[in-house]
Amino acid sequence: MKRITLSLIGLLFATGLAMAQESTPVVSTKSGKVSGIIQEGTMAYLGIPYAKVERFMPPLPVKKWSGVRKCDHWGPMTMQQQNRPMTEDQMSENCCVLNVWTTDLKAKKPVMFWLHGGGFDSGTSEWDPGMCLAKKDVVVVSINHRLNILGFLDLSTCGKKYKYSGNVGMLDAVQALEWVRDNIANFGGDPNNVTIFGESGGGGKVGTLMCMPKAKGLFHKAIIMSGTILNVNTKAMTEELGEAVLKELGIDKKNIAKINKVSYQDLYAAGQRAMAASIGTRRPGTPMMWGFGPTPDGEVLLQQPFQPSFASISDDIPLLIGTTFNELQRARYNQKITFEEARKELLRTFGDETDAYISAFMEAYPLGTYERLPQDLLSIDWLFRPKTIITADAIGGKRKADTYVYMYTVKEGTAGVKGSAHGAELKYCFDVLHHYSNQLSTAEIAYNKPWADLMSSVWAHFAHTGNPNAPEIRNSTDFPGLRKSPAWEPYTKENGCLMEFGDPLIFIHNNHDRKLEEIINRHCFKQLDEFNKNKR
Repeated sequence: MKRITLSLIGLLFATGLAMAQESTPVVSTKSGKVSGIIQEGTMAYLGIPYAKVERFMPPLPVKKWSGVRKCDHWGPMTMQQQNRPMTEDQMSENCCVLNVWTTDLKAKKPVMFWLHGGGFDSGTSEWDPGMCLAKKDVVVVSINHRLNILGFLDLSTCGKKYKYSGNVGMLDAVQALEWVRDNIANFGGDPNNVTIFGESGGGGKVGTLMCMPKAKGLFHKAIIMSGTILNVNTKAMTEELGEAVLKELGIDKKNIAKINKVSYQDLYAAGQRAMAASIGTRRPGTPMMWGFGPTPDGEVLLQQPFQPSFASISDDIPLLIGTTFNELQRARYNQKITFEEARKELLRTFGDETDAYISAFMEAYPLGTYERLPQDLLSIDWLFRPKTIITADAIGGKRKADTYVYMYTVKEGTAGVKGSAHGAELKYCFDVLHHYSNQLSTAEIAYNKPWADLMSSVWAHFAHTGNPNAPEIRNSTDFPGLRKSPAWEPYTKENGCLMEFGDPLIFIHNNHDRKLEEIINRHCFKQLDEFNKNKR
């Protein structure tokens, strides 16, 4: 679930930041005063420190500074594997920084708190700038925090000092939420109306925060986008992995302090060897994750999310959850394939249920409404949507707060050759299509702009109210069919209500693909079934 760390888009955007001249008003925080830059009509404060960190220790409040701190460029991402040299200003263990975008320092707007993707291994807030979403009458905050072995190495068997070492990466996120509680009012945000949202690994982080007592009360709504990969870490597994790392490094528990002198590259490499030698290395694309990620300890993390629900402490949190049509499945739209050729390939996965799979797909996506392609049968998501249904079934109508479900099916490129890939909806939710001129033509950007306007409005309206039914849904001139469509109702297992953001239609479904996803779940999650069987 990694993304290209600094694409051409990122480089162009970074260049734009460097060229920005106009500064913002000075804002006071509990740590000191900050100034930022004007960015596409918003005030942007970038790279604000929110925590002080030491290796494997919980975060601490940042030290106060005097004068005005210029927060006019991205702060460092956490240490991670890179294919090019990076300075300490770009990548550092001292990575706990956040960004704020706002349009009115005197307002009291909902806050949207973004957690980037990249699993629990890599990534940066730089991928998803929030200036355009902030124009939807919200304040946007995004963070960098500790990941991979720095954020999730469980050394708790080495003594009380390291009790929380296995979850410090998520404790960083809690510290950032505390910063929001204490400071965001000075940026025009309402600390009592905070929505946490994230995609891929960021969606997993949102689910994790919903199971963390320390985060209770720091956020009030949640959006999980393509995040239902199951974390199967147990305390026993992470303790075993932690001891295996020490063995690889030749450090005994009595001399545990030596680990602070190990270089990051050596530490990371030892972690990979230790995983292979102990709990095993995860293969990309598998339906579950383990290793250097959050672990339930009964205190910091009560349980893993999506198994099948969340901790009861989040029963009052409205949730918007969804997936894309193709996600991480290898899209086959650029290949010539007949339906019979697709069927032969499907036999390898679905065996004697292959015809039932094809029939269920045809029923879920009927001809006349969709241009059904043989490539769709091989390219549709087999990973996230089945588990999203299971989680939605477990919580829909059974908590104090409502759950809403969506699916994004716009196939990028008007010719529809790229599919609705994992993360494809982000530029729509953040309304930054114009940043993608190296991927989309001017005509494609113009064609897809209505989806960006609608989706970003829906996301912002959910942040305002806990209900995604934005006025734009009923008043849209670009999608007149929406005005006549059924209401987007809170999800229950019985109604299976789902809003599809698709091309050419956007409309409501009710359990349209349940039969299909049940077949996928039976055949594509055998590794998870085996894990659960052995665990019992």
